[in-house]
Amino acid sequence: MAAAPDEFAPAKINLTLHIGRRRADGYHQLESLVVFADAGDKLRFAAANDLSLSVNGPFAAALTGETDNLVLKAARALAAQAKIEPRAHIRLTKNLPIASGIGGGSADAAAALRGLMRLWNLNVAPAALQRIALSLGADVPACLHGGALQVEGVGERLMPLPGFPVLDAVLVNPGVAVSTAEVFRRLDIRTGITHNTAPHDWSQLLGFLEQQHNDLEEPASHAAPIIREAIDALCADPLSLLVRMSGSGATCFGIYGDAGCANDAARMIAKAHPDWWVKAVKLNYPPLR
Repeated sequence: MAAAPDEFAPAKINLTLHIGRRRADGYHQLESLVVFADAGDKLRFAAANDLSLSVNGPFAAALTGETDNLVLKAARALAAQAKIEPRAHIRLTKNLPIASGIGGGSADAAAALRGLMRLWNLNVAPAALQRIALSLGADVPACLHGGALQVEGVGERLMPLPGFPVLDAVLVNPGVAVSTAEVFRRLDIRTGITHNTAPHDWSQLLGFLEQQHNDLEEPASHAAPIIREAIDALCADPLSLLVRMSGSGATCFGIYGDAGCANDAARMIAKAHPDWWVKAVKLNYPPLR
C-alpha cells in the first residue's frame, strides 16, 4: 500500500476534570467528562524506506527542533508491537496550539496509531493497542477511542456515553503554553473521584456541569494569569451558558445555545484579542449513537 487515508486528530475538551490522590508511581487519579471538537490537526501517511515526520500548518513553528515527538513515538511503539520496521512518511498539519490543554499531541499520537494500522495493514488486538496508547500518555487512550467519554483511573478507564448531545462552543487560547507539571505543583484543592454520571438531556446537562469543576483551573490561572483574562472574555458574553478551562490549560471554552451565538461570540473575542486563537466549534460531533 502506497498511502493511507488522512487521519483527523480532534481537539479533546475536558468538560469536567476532578483530581484524586497521587499514586505511588507519581500519576494522579482523575475523573473527567471528555468530548472532542470538530477542529483539530490532520495527519497524512505514505509508504517510505524509513520513518520520518514533516510538520506544516499554523502552529508548526512551535515544533521546530523537536526530534522525537509523540507521533514518532507512537509509530515506533506500534511497529515494535507488530515486530516490523517502522517505515512511513507522516505529514502533520498542526492546526491546534501547543501545550494548550486540548490534547493536541495526544490526539496526534492516536491518529498516528489509527493511520499506521491501515498503512501497514496491521491487526493489533484492541487491548494491546490501548496499552500502547497509555504508554504514550494519559490522554492518548481517550483520543484513540473518541466520542463522549467518562474517563477515570489515570486515563485508562473509558466509559462511552452514547446519546450524549452535541454542544456548540467557543475555544479560546490566549497564546501561552502551560506546563502541566507546574500546574500540578500548584494544586492545593482536589475534588476527588465522585463517580457522578452526566445526564444526556440538554437541560439537565448544563445544571450538572455547573456543579462540577476543573480542579486544575485555579492553579493554572496562578501559573499563567492570562488564563483568567480568557475566562473573563467568555464570561462577558451574556449568551455564554458555561465557561471553564480545559485540561491543564491554557485553552478555555464557553458553551452556547446554538451555533449562531457561538459564531458571534468567536468573532467578537477574536476582534478584541487578535493575537489569541479563537475557534467556534461543535463538541461531540458526530455523536456516538
